[in-house]
Amino acid sequence: MQFSELLHGIKRDGGNAIWEVHPEWMQGRAVFGGLQAVLALQAMRGLVPAEIPLRALQVTFLAPCTSSHIEARATVLREGRSVVQVEARLTDGDNPLAIVTAVFGRPRESRLHLMPVMPAVRRDNAREFRYIPGLVPAFIQHFSATWLRGGFPFSGMEDAGLVVELGMRGEAGSSESHVVAMADFIPPIGLSWMTEPTPGSSVTWMLEILTEQVDGLPMDGWRVDAEMVAADSGYTHQSLTLWGPQGQPIALGRQTMVVFG
Repeated sequence: MQFSELLHGIKRDGGNAIWEVHPEWMQGRAVFGGLQAVLALQAMRGLVPAEIPLRALQVTFLAPCTSSHIEARATVLREGRSVVQVEARLTDGDNPLAIVTAVFGRPRESRLHLMPVMPAVRRDNAREFRYIPGLVPAFIQHFSATWLRGGFPFSGMEDAGLVVELGMRGEAGSSESHVVAMADFIPPIGLSWMTEPTPGSSVTWMLEILTEQVDGLPMDGWRVDAEMVAADSGYTHQSLTLWGPQGQPIALGRQTMVVFG
């Protein structure tokens, strides 16, 4: 099931959205976290017009899915002249899976303009991250990924930085949902410090969208630059920047994870 097919398969009714769980989009026992955020976003878009851009997204992951479908129910918390704040709750029957809040905002006139610039990175040690059934999460098969810096999970490479060239297989052009999914592709950097398979999972994830130009971009040649900025007591904290195919800044992210090892 391609990502675009998945989006068309979501059943929407106002601020509600239901998705039938597909094994190709699993991440261990849980559904791929980026997809959970996308499902919440699809429910929110039933209440917020498409012309109001997504500005920020915050996700708290609670539990893995245990049934055949996930439901998202969205509620507008506050709507002002420029900004709309929305909450969505993902459930699996009576089981809460995630809480998602989002900020949508109309553009404003401003004298301020400052954007990050994508740094150069060497490609002489580029390594393709291949999908191997049973060894890596199932959702990986829908992405193309080349490691430009940092180690694969469980490689024992103690590098706090990670740079990954990224694409999404079979997709013709981007949308805000593609951006959300791409931004959550990378694993916890702490897993690359491990020398053997070790469980890990996300606790919270925050994403800030830097541009309104997210539709229709080619779905290859993207890049994620990430850094593990702290790790202690089994919790790791990492930041990321998502760059578009022309090197343009698309989003900033922050993530708290647990690594059991």
